[in-house]
Amino acid sequence: MSGLDQALEGVLARLDAEREAALSRLFQLLRFESISTDPDYATDCRQTAEWLATELSGIGFDASVRVTSGHPMVVGHAEGPDGAPHLLFYGHYDVQPVDPLEYWNTPPFEPAVEVREDGSQLIRARGASDDKGQLMTFVEACRAWREETGALPCSVTVLFEGEEESGSPSLVPFLEAHREELTCDLAMVCDTGMWDADTPAISVTLRGLMGDEVIVKAASRDLHSGGYGGPATNPIRVLSKILAGLHDDQGRVTLPGFYDGVVEPSPEIKAQWDALPFDAEQFLGSVQLSHPAGEADRSVLEQLWSRPTMEFNGVTGGYTGQGFKTVLPAQASAKISCRLVGDQDPEAIRTAWRAYVRENLPTDCEVEFFPHGGAPGTVLPYESPSYEAARGALTAEWGADAAFVGCGGSIPIVGYFQEILGMDSLMVGFALEDDAIHSPNEKYELKSFQTGARSWARILAALAARS
Repeated sequence: MSGLDQALEGVLARLDAEREAALSRLFQLLRFESISTDPDYATDCRQTAEWLATELSGIGFDASVRVTSGHPMVVGHAEGPDGAPHLLFYGHYDVQPVDPLEYWNTPPFEPAVEVREDGSQLIRARGASDDKGQLMTFVEACRAWREETGALPCSVTVLFEGEEESGSPSLVPFLEAHREELTCDLAMVCDTGMWDADTPAISVTLRGLMGDEVIVKAASRDLHSGGYGGPATNPIRVLSKILAGLHDDQGRVTLPGFYDGVVEPSPEIKAQWDALPFDAEQFLGSVQLSHPAGEADRSVLEQLWSRPTMEFNGVTGGYTGQGFKTVLPAQASAKISCRLVGDQDPEAIRTAWRAYVRENLPTDCEVEFFPHGGAPGTVLPYESPSYEAARGALTAEWGADAAFVGCGGSIPIVGYFQEILGMDSLMVGFALEDDAIHSPNEKYELKSFQTGARSWARILAALAARS
């Protein structure tokens, strides 16, 4: 057994011996009402940042609270051995509002451990899963390494944000202003989850986004359907026809050039996905659906993780209130969003979408567009040694093969790290689908917290062993 392996065994034993103390520290953090979107909680956010900086300083980090135009950042640095990789760990300390409060079974900022009939335990509190419990798994892993061996096996920079739940307005300026200080070999992001309660996961693909709103206008005012119905152009009918033409009978998007830049998953990663215990019928059945509506020649997991989409998120026009009103509306509107993958260009797709609408607009109609953001998809280098090392560490801890999975949505920080700091992200988290993040009665499994800390301890050792 190497010296690093021996050290790891001691670190894991220390984590097990100090579980109660670690849980007590997490409870202290969970009691802060760090709701970033509400200005009334600005003091609470500041106090949370100060508490985290103090905790990091207590385990050997050179840590400080950094002022921004909004809520503060927390930055900490700890030197590792010469030649060891330098890692950036990211998490966020802010939380979602707790409304509606009446649906909480316990006070949201009074954390408690609940025991189920089968003996399993969970931590109940706002922020328990998103993201305080997650970030503290890493802090506790660092604490155990420091207390057991006197040092971390890698150089580590920590970045804790206080505005993730309110759009991160200060994040990009902060990354740009501190580019040199924060650029490392690899970022680690803990705001993700497990495949299931017993199977750890590393998220390696993220879908990007292109959002747009269209308004089709015709007559100068709403018209009586008896007096104008027939000869007058109806914008709802026009817009409905345009939208209906964007998908064929096989679920594919018909927009010219839409699939340019789509990258197929490798045979190895596709084989991993096919081997996952996923029941498409159960997945859809949980929301009272029964048949996959996407591309007919793709599995549901492929549709979610590696295929692009064009969806209609809202369509309005005419009278939508109580009762009935026989009008031809003067305008109709739709909001669309495209989930993007691989090298798809969100602005090229926006241009193609708008051109398609204009080409299909009949006489007497005009159109306006309003953009709602755009970002490309992300594919992380899961075949690299660092990702394989982390996967091996997770597999060793959980006793089940860690899965390389995709994420159907977006995690903007991963793109910012690539674009601004030029580094990829290792996305490892221990949340579960039923953690009720953003909802009343948010929870985090006690096993996720305790085994998550052990997992990060192993990951640090595995990455250090590559140096």
